[in-house]
Amino acid sequence: MRSKRRVEAAIKTNHVLVGDCIEQLKKLPSESVDLVFADPPYNLQLASELLRPNNTRVDGVDDEWDKFSSFAAYDQFCRAWLTECRRILKPDGALWVIGSYHNVFRLGAALQDLGFWIQNDIIWRKVNPMPNFRGKRFTNAHETLIWAGRDQKSRVTFNYESLKAINDDIQMRSDWLYPICAGPERLKDDGGRKAHPTQKPEALLGRVLLATTNVGDIVLDPFFGTGTTGAVAQRLGRRWIGIERDPDYARAARDRIAAVESLKPSVLETVRSKRAEPRVPFGTIIELGMLPPGSPLYDERRRVRAEVKADGSLALPGMQGSIHRVGAFAQGKSACNGWTFWHFEREGKLTSIDTLRETAKQRLGLTPAAARGPEILVEAAE
Repeated sequence: MRSKRRVEAAIKTNHVLVGDCIEQLKKLPSESVDLVFADPPYNLQLASELLRPNNTRVDGVDDEWDKFSSFAAYDQFCRAWLTECRRILKPDGALWVIGSYHNVFRLGAALQDLGFWIQNDIIWRKVNPMPNFRGKRFTNAHETLIWAGRDQKSRVTFNYESLKAINDDIQMRSDWLYPICAGPERLKDDGGRKAHPTQKPEALLGRVLLATTNVGDIVLDPFFGTGTTGAVAQRLGRRWIGIERDPDYARAARDRIAAVESLKPSVLETVRSKRAEPRVPFGTIIELGMLPPGSPLYDERRRVRAEVKADGSLALPGMQGSIHRVGAFAQGKSACNGWTFWHFEREGKLTSIDTLRETAKQRLGLTPAAARGPEILVEAAE
């Protein structure tokens, strides 16, 4: 089996493949892509052109690429490109696909039938949706994105802490509010018309990539259009591959991305989750001499006092064990995070032992230099 490095070396990134998406996907090596973002034809099934109340024509989607002879033909097309996307995804890779009520339910069924594992569906609520001109149904004010791992065992990337930081330290919800693509961001042709009828806002793609990729990951868009995925990936330090059947769209995408300036690597650093950080056992704190044996530890209100032993365990009357087990015992609970429960005394104030863990990571070279702060040491108890 070829190594990950050799596979990635065999795939050219940061360029547009012009041609049929299924044929171009078949040319790519298996397990070579970290993320797929797909904005496929919606199969809108428009029977006639759409007019406003003043009888002016709505510049909507009436292109041949959105027309299919039947639902069966559309399903066959979607299963073909989804099958190829699943093949080229790495074992822990993931796929996003966006759609409307016209097609998203069919896409969801196809994803599950093909072995993808759905993580979430996201509702993109539009700030400025197109009104319903005929007044015969609700205004269609949202689109749906489906996020799925390659299979049930895929350990997909999810930058939880970064999303929480974006959202003022509140968990990111599955309904996102963005305007449709308009103003200077909307690409226009030489005649002043939309260069592409379904151009998505860069903010939407930005959140997708920040949430589910890392710097240097390879992102593929099989329906590249005018290159929104590539433009955002370029700016965020991700590698990208676009597939587009229309040469005019492909040309517009190349010109657009050529003008994009990538952000500096230091700006692209994301908030790391606790689970992703290197593990430092409490015993290492003792071995590094940061907390001498015999030191007392307390809960934050000084109601409980335990003693640190030379082997890294804690002792209470009738109980000796890890910081977690003794913390749970002290509270009469089945589990406890000892790093946040126990505190040591420093200059007359209680400080969480978690600060010692961070200092230990610095000493062991497990923390980026830019994030390093002053070292914390504890004097031996008298």
